[in-house]
Amino acid sequence: MTATVLGPTYAEMRDPTLLPAALQERARAARADERDPHNLFNITWRRPDGGVSHLVLPPSLTGVAANIIVLVGAPFPSGSHKVGPAYATLAEAETLDGVRPGTKTVVGPSTGNFGIGTAYVSLLKGYEALVVMPDTMSRERYERIRQYGAELDLTPGSESDVILTLERTHSQYIARPEYLVLAQFELLPNYRFHRFVTGDAALRAAAGYGNGRVAAFVAAPGSAGTLAAGDAIKERYGDAVVVALEPRECATLYRGGQGQHLIEGIGDKMVTLIHNVLTTDYVALIHDEDCVRGLRVLAGGGAPGYGPACACGRSDSGACLRDCLGISAVCNIIGAIKTAKLLGLGPDDNVVTVATDRFDRYPSVLAELERREGPPDAATLDAWAERIFRGADTAEMLDVRGADEKERLHTMKEQLWRRFGYGDELFSAMRGMAYWDEQVALVDEIDRRIAATRG
Repeated sequence: MTATVLGPTYAEMRDPTLLPAALQERARAARADERDPHNLFNITWRRPDGGVSHLVLPPSLTGVAANIIVLVGAPFPSGSHKVGPAYATLAEAETLDGVRPGTKTVVGPSTGNFGIGTAYVSLLKGYEALVVMPDTMSRERYERIRQYGAELDLTPGSESDVILTLERTHSQYIARPEYLVLAQFELLPNYRFHRFVTGDAALRAAAGYGNGRVAAFVAAPGSAGTLAAGDAIKERYGDAVVVALEPRECATLYRGGQGQHLIEGIGDKMVTLIHNVLTTDYVALIHDEDCVRGLRVLAGGGAPGYGPACACGRSDSGACLRDCLGISAVCNIIGAIKTAKLLGLGPDDNVVTVATDRFDRYPSVLAELERREGPPDAATLDAWAERIFRGADTAEMLDVRGADEKERLHTMKEQLWRRFGYGDELFSAMRGMAYWDEQVALVDEIDRRIAATRG
């Protein structure tokens, strides 16, 4: 059995200044070498100066008066905030179950970023890793996973066929003792990370704008972990609205639909087990081609003034956007604009959303767009920007606050997850907010044990 490299507690991920000063310094130095295990202590939304990494989009892009605040996941180690729940799930297994390198191969079912995070954290901690994912994701995602030394087990289909990835994971890995599956769609460390860590980041980011409150939190679920931030926001601001986004081409939460789409990382044809549907207020549909074209606009070459002044350490807005946004971020931005219009929000109001990853996952996707449609000229990019962002409307936004809609979503969840061995007791508990509050209440004890193990 090999000793593992121990990392931060949930509280230290939320606020790295809680770390001992010497460890903070080692973590800062580790940023120069992404393979330095002390990068585990850089798993946080906080910038080195202590602020939350975020963008505020200008009205010239959004066409709304409300502040659209985008939490930026690109500065996380591995380039995506999905490394956070991957680390948290492995850290809980080490702390609570005694798992160590050499005893298990770590398995990450994913459509990309969680798999990259699984491979990266496993590399830093000394585990062999394997990622199960669909076989038509972007080339850059596969390359990054292999770069971190993990193997790939590819299942047929696209983002919308992630159910095949789940089936492969359960049939081949989850019951075998030589594997530890970081099952992001069903294990609660994913929920805990986002409710405790991402929720705090959203609240802190919004505190500097408008009235300092969060009027709405908007995110497109893949695993639905990120939506747990909305639970933390609602705990502070009971009138806040949580909006889940889906591809129009795969409107599962919206109307039980199925279909293929191009927005990597979201729209997985299911209500995930860890999705707390009690706190989801609206479901909105976003056209997948709008997200690809919108990314092309924001990657550079559009009309002047569309890029926001950003908090990514760059003054050139185009370079910032190129580094800080991926396809799902564009989906989230469109959804945030639609939400601001639906709610009639003004300049004192804040809508918070998330940019999961960065542009380096998607050059091949934009190359495919150009192959399909040819190189866009400046007039085309300007027209796309006007229609996709400023022209976003409130069509296809479904209110799911009523009892009938909650029952429909709970039933969809139960029908799927019974196939994977979950039963009535859990489903009944998940219908009450007390269950979800109990999950985040476990953080203090988990943190105590992580700290004690670390010494």
